[in-house]
Order: sequence, then structure tokens, then C-alpha cells
Amino acid sequence: MSKQISLQEAVLHVKTGMSVMVGGFLGVGSPHRMIDAILDTGIKDLTIITNDTAFADKGVGKLIAARRVVKVITSHIGTNTSTGEQYHAGELEVIFVPQGTLIEQIRCAGAGLGGILTPTGLGTVVEIGKEVIHVDGKNYLLEKPLKADVALLGASIADEEGNLYFKGNSRNFNSIMAMAADLVIAEAKEIVKTGSILPENVHTQSIFVDYIVR
Repeated sequence: MSKQISLQEAVLHVKTGMSVMVGGFLGVGSPHRMIDAILDTGIKDLTIITNDTAFADKGVGKLIAARRVVKVITSHIGTNTSTGEQYHAGELEVIFVPQGTLIEQIRCAGAGLGGILTPTGLGTVVEIGKEVIHVDGKNYLLEKPLKADVALLGASIADEEGNLYFKGNSRNFNSIMAMAADLVIAEAKEIVKTGSILPENVHTQSIFVDYIVR
């Protein structure tokens, strides 16, 4: 059964109120066409899990600027003025997570782990409401797994089975997010025959990818 679907079919899998992981670093490696397609619908009240909120006119930031998002779990919002304005106005919930902790929380969900122990955030606002665990004379915060209903990825090349290649730094969070969502949709700039991507260039294996959009 082919994993290739149309852009319109892909958007049907994203529903109001869902939690959505979106790959990308300041828009690099983001699924731009799927983001634009979501904007053409009435989908709203999304919880977005992403490294950063890009820019108000680029990447996942466009969803925030259009007020389709009620909550963001991220490590950085400084490049998107719309995120900051809505956050300070009390219109958008923002949960700040240190970047390394964020990627490890996502990885834990994909690997079936119960969480990670990290010293990052001890003695800061990051610690509020979290369990502190003492190990070998040191304190650590317990950071729990982070998963989503859907992950939207931006790949450079996909083969027909769903194996993905990410050029340069477009890989960023994409590969890890592919492991941590109930449904994974990859938007690829190019789709090639299965076997065309060298095994060592497969950054995300097809078993993690449910659908592909050209």
C-alpha cells in the first residue's frame, strides 16, 4: 500500500485541539506546504511542540501569528514577535524547555523510556512543580517523556517506502520527532524509488513514517 497522499489528505489527519510536533530550526527543515494547508482550514486550538517558533511569516510561526495555537512547548521564541506578544498578553501558553532537555524528552517517548534525569534547570523556574531525584550525591530533575498526536516533518528526499533523507542541518529535530508521535507525516521535496537512497543516508527509517506528501 502506497504511503503517498495528497496535501489535502494529509491535512485531514490534523484536528482541532491536537498536539502536533513540527520539525525545523528557524523554519529550516519545516513542512512549509503542510503548514500553509492547515492555515487554509479552520483547524485551531493546537498544542505545538517545536524547537523554536521561527518567524511570524515563516514556518510554524505562521500558525501562531494566525492564532491557531493555544500552547507551545519550545526552547526559543525570540525571533517571532507574534509569539512574544500573545504570551505577554496571556493569550498563548508557552512552556519553555532547555533545548537539550526538549530533545531528550522527545527521544524518551520514542524509545519507551520513563524519563531522563538532568541537572539542567535546578534552582531555576524550570524546577517548579518537578520531582527532584538524588543520585550518588547529586540532585537531578526528572523530565518526563513528551509525545504528540501527530508529527509533521520536512524532508529533503523520501523514497516510496517512507525512508527519509535530510540535507545538512534540516535534519535537526525531525528524526527524533518521527519516533514520538502516534501519526507521522513527512513532506518531501523529492520522492524517489525505493533503494535510491543509500542505506547510510537514511536518517529516518520507513517504519516510523505513516504518510508522505510531495
